[in-house]
Amino acid sequence: MADATEVDRGSGYAMRGLQAKVIEGIGRAIVRGTYAPGDLVPKEAELTEQYAVSRTSVREAMRVLAAKGLVDIRQKIGTRVRRTDQWNAFDVDILRWHSDEGRGESIFKDLVEVRQIMEPQAARLAAGRASMDDLRRLETALRAMDASVGDRDAYAHADVDFHVAVYGASHNALLRQFGAVVADSMYLSFSVQQVTATNEARLAADVAQHANVLAAINRGDGERAANAMLEVVLDGKSALIEALGHPEAAGDD
Repeated sequence: MADATEVDRGSGYAMRGLQAKVIEGIGRAIVRGTYAPGDLVPKEAELTEQYAVSRTSVREAMRVLAAKGLVDIRQKIGTRVRRTDQWNAFDVDILRWHSDEGRGESIFKDLVEVRQIMEPQAARLAAGRASMDDLRRLETALRAMDASVGDRDAYAHADVDFHVAVYGASHNALLRQFGAVVADSMYLSFSVQQVTATNEARLAADVAQHANVLAAINRGDGERAANAMLEVVLDGKSALIEALGHPEAAGDD
């Protein structure tokens, strides 16, 4: 019997333990380059033996990898690795595999650049559109950040909640959806950034920067909200670049 179900948020599938073993193994091998774009992955019979799973588990695993954009399944041809530009760049597992294999630098920086474009404008819109419920969500997330400066994992989760709340407060359906899509990726990025947060004072300063964003949104000052959010993202970018120079962040042993 398969292990307890684990939700795969990146692909939208629910992974079970035996399937997850194949997904992890093949997914990591593709990201690592063991199977290059255009290569056929081993056949079903070989994978059932290699991972000691049923054919059904292999087939379900391949469907999940296909949903992530990693492979293309063709009857009578086999399962072929797709080009890297066809992979789901926002898939949290793909980002995690890149990071674990010491290849996360490029994709993490790309994520920050996209946020640098999107988040100041989301904050600008939020300043003119935020409801009382939106402001309460932002305040709740900010308080959680402040209360978690001694707990990096809890802080990263609260930090994500704040940024997702800004996207939501923009009341733009596409920005709100984008925030939901990148939430898990932001969590991984924030966790890497915090490798350099050697004391609570550094995170406390980050809380103060986020408080500036909330204050500007609360005042309805779109220009100041955008500038404050840009400052948050750029400081995070600097911390990320610094952290990626640490073996712990780069995924090296």
